[in-house]
Amino acid sequence: MSIAGVRPPLVLASASPRRLELLARIGVVPDRVLPVDLDENPLKAEQPRALAQRLARAKAEAAHAEAPDAIVLAADTVVGVGRRQLGKPADEAEARRFLDLMSGRRHRVMTGVCLLRPDGSCSERLVTTILAFQRLTPQQMDQHIESGEWRGVAGGYQIQKRAEAWVRFLSGSHSNVVGLPLFETAQLLRGAGWLKP
Repeated sequence: MSIAGVRPPLVLASASPRRLELLARIGVVPDRVLPVDLDENPLKAEQPRALAQRLARAKAEAAHAEAPDAIVLAADTVVGVGRRQLGKPADEAEARRFLDLMSGRRHRVMTGVCLLRPDGSCSERLVTTILAFQRLTPQQMDQHIESGEWRGVAGGYQIQKRAEAWVRFLSGSHSNVVGLPLFETAQLLRGAGWLKP
């Protein structure tokens, strides 16, 4: 709740430079960036969509504990192939396994977004984008691994970089695949009174 028309500060609970860049596209500059370090491993039998939602809320709650007077925005992106979650590859071998799994078939990118207000009320969205890559050649995989673009990102690729040339089908939000669905995020910020209609 704002006091005398003063807008509460906005905290982004993320270390992702991509999320900052995406927010800037819609004119949103957080007052503070507060990365949260959580165990991002799925619980037993946890589905990708549930994982994305749980981690987004957990990040928001952890940041809210440090900045209770702020509006906290948190997100978590999970890539799913069937029932399997593809998180951030631990090494080159895992990145290559992820590429092999996605090669020539569809996968889903799910982002949970959580907005936590100073009064503790929470608004959430889950956005799913469906993509299909072409069948990747060993040379394409080698070049991707050598580029280092797989590091630190769910699924081991960044659609805004060389992997965009592999996408033969996309249904849903492109910004969601980058790391933050902008339409839904803007809706949440407007609903909280932080972003003007």
